[in-house]
Amino acid sequence: MKKANRAIRILSLFVLISLVGFSTSCTSQQIAGVLGSITGAPLTKEEIAKALKDALVQGVVKGTGLASKDGGYFNNGLIKIPFPKDAEKVATKLRSIGLGSEVDRFVKTLNRGAEEAAKEAAPIFKSAITSMSIKDAYEILKGDKDAATQYLIKATTSQLMTKFKPVVSKNLSKVNATRYYGDLVGKYNKIPFVQNVNPDLDNYATELAIEGLFKLVAQEESNIRSNISARSSELMKKVFAQAPQAQ
Repeated sequence: MKKANRAIRILSLFVLISLVGFSTSCTSQQIAGVLGSITGAPLTKEEIAKALKDALVQGVVKGTGLASKDGGYFNNGLIKIPFPKDAEKVATKLRSIGLGSEVDRFVKTLNRGAEEAAKEAAPIFKSAITSMSIKDAYEILKGDKDAATQYLIKATTSQLMTKFKPVVSKNLSKVNATRYYGDLVGKYNKIPFVQNVNPDLDNYATELAIEGLFKLVAQEESNIRSNISARSSELMKKVFAQAPQAQ
């Protein structure tokens, strides 16, 4: 009898994976129903929403932890913040007159400022995550491997810019990036016949710092969806077993 019950469970699990993995028309209620036949109790909407919020928080905590390390931005090609594109001609011109080392020093301190700011980013992101609705959670569950991160980007970027910009600005000043940038632009603007530039460094650094954090969150979300061992709770394991990207 035990062997028969086990066989039924395995068959049911195979059916679940087939439904989730290959049927885009499968509703979240149907998914929960099939899952319930295996686990003995279907997941509630609240449980699904909680697991997805937990996954985002896990991604944020891990992402900000990686970004805030020494070299977290500067040594990571995925999120390294380059010289401002609007002022790229400044870097090119200064390098041509032997000031390349000063340009490099600025880029390093720019990324250092972002790394310092990342230490304070997690609570801001966590606060934004709490606004996720149950409807949002269902759509995320059936979405792409970075659906939760894309939701966070759409729902919170404006709010994060407002809250995170002062943090970035403070830390750019702390590591002297603002002063170095002012010195570079000042030297460039003194060159005869050049058009003066003065891009907003705080806005630029904030946008790129947040973009980098989102990239790291997306990596962790993808890991959670595809790697069972990355799911830090039983609830998260149950919910992401339903996701199309689950393996």
